[in-house]
Amino acid sequence: MNARLPQLYVARHGETPWSAAGRHTGRTDVPLTAQGEQDAQRLGERLAGKIFTRVFVSPLQRASRTCALAGFGEKAIADEDLVEWDYGIYEGKTTPEIRQSRPGWEIFRDGCPEGESLAVAAARADRVVDRLRRLDGDTLVFSHGHFLRLLAASWLGLDPAASRCFHLGTAALSILGYEHGPAEPVIRLWNDAHHIRG
Repeated sequence: MNARLPQLYVARHGETPWSAAGRHTGRTDVPLTAQGEQDAQRLGERLAGKIFTRVFVSPLQRASRTCALAGFGEKAIADEDLVEWDYGIYEGKTTPEIRQSRPGWEIFRDGCPEGESLAVAAARADRVVDRLRRLDGDTLVFSHGHFLRLLAASWLGLDPAASRCFHLGTAALSILGYEHGPAEPVIRLWNDAHHIRG
């Protein structure tokens, strides 16, 4: 019987004031709310006992604080490629606000003026996936909602626009892995937040 195939655990950061309000939070370095800190601790309880050969984290404080509260701060390696999408002029705006001036706008189709295009953001996700596939053992990543959706699409070999199908809540845990081998990437778990729902 073959040894167990490695898995990639991905965790979105905990709640922030902006995520709670539905505001696009790209490079603005906002802190966690009290609820976000509590949810990060519960995420750590969920991951207790898991062994990871590597832990990577976005350097933005909402991700690094989630990582630390979950108990992985000392082991984590900051990776600039894990930062959230650069939303450009849409930074801090909600989707309804953006659609007032740009009806029908969708981030995974239209990107962000003066920020990152879909192609540029997806290229970062591809770089991360390429590095992670070379590692042995299970890996844990703390990052951001839209970026992790791009990461999932890249892992599966899907067009980046397919990322729109992968909703992801704050402090949610997902697992990417394989079916029978590296040629068959799959989602093993997605957007699981039962640890923060009591």
